[in-house]
Amino acid sequence: METTQHTGGPAQPLTGKIALVAGATRGAGRAMAVELGRAGATVYVTGRTTRERTSEVGRSTETIEETADLVDAAGGTGIAVPTDHLEPAQVEALVERIDREQGRLDILVNDIWGGDLHVEWDKKMWEHDLDKGLRILRLGIETHIITSRFALPLLVRNPGGLVVEVTDGTAEYNGPHYRKPFYYDLAKAAPLRMAHGLAEEVKEYGCTALCLTPGWLRSEAMLDTYFKVTEENWRAGCEQNPHFAISETPAFVGRALVALAADPDVARHNGASLSSGGLAKEYGFTDVDGSAPDAWRYITEVDQESDTADVTGYR
Repeated sequence: METTQHTGGPAQPLTGKIALVAGATRGAGRAMAVELGRAGATVYVTGRTTRERTSEVGRSTETIEETADLVDAAGGTGIAVPTDHLEPAQVEALVERIDREQGRLDILVNDIWGGDLHVEWDKKMWEHDLDKGLRILRLGIETHIITSRFALPLLVRNPGGLVVEVTDGTAEYNGPHYRKPFYYDLAKAAPLRMAHGLAEEVKEYGCTALCLTPGWLRSEAMLDTYFKVTEENWRAGCEQNPHFAISETPAFVGRALVALAADPDVARHNGASLSSGGLAKEYGFTDVDGSAPDAWRYITEVDQESDTADVTGYR
């Protein structure tokens, strides 16, 4: 696709940085790509849904080309590359292209998912469809492994590289809590451990690996499929679940990513499990409405089984 080069300024701390956001079609991945672009980065955005083809997720209106256009509009350079991250040859070709065109990779974001439609939320492990369960694990774990396998040799070529594994939940929360059902729990626990292991392996190259989670994400599907609201009237969703009051836009975790990528001392987070809400306290950024929802602290400290929701002190 055609891309436009934008000139960075003082407000663009990531000018000159090259990023790959794997899984940038929608949700957190799209927002992270856009916020990286707003900070001046060149961002390769990948996914399976394009203007010509729709993935099994079935949301044809959200494409990687659109994400790249949003990166451009934000002030960065967006480059859409259709990629199925379960296909090693496609991922290898993607990284070879980045190397050929840029000669470096500074930020790798492993946000590949797309497994929600396969989750049988109320089934025991032995009741859950096995093929769907294994597909969840392939989409949520194998994709991340394949991507890191081919992208990390390019990233560690230069010191200062940042690897971000994206998941749902912090180590503090996911450790003692069962994120049922079985396959979802396993898929969301794995990136935490992957970040831990990669942190040990990349630090000798002067690079950093960590795990990042949004809070209760007001993704496109969360809004229109689960709560049947829009971003403009999202608070109407609190009538269905009062705890939706702690939710956040995808831009919030995107801003968290930028804060990390622009921090010259990000290595202090090597191997850490981090959240958008927790990082907002450290770096001082907010969500688009000026609030700073700390969803995982709220979920831990407020009884989610209660019909009463009070987000005072949590956003």
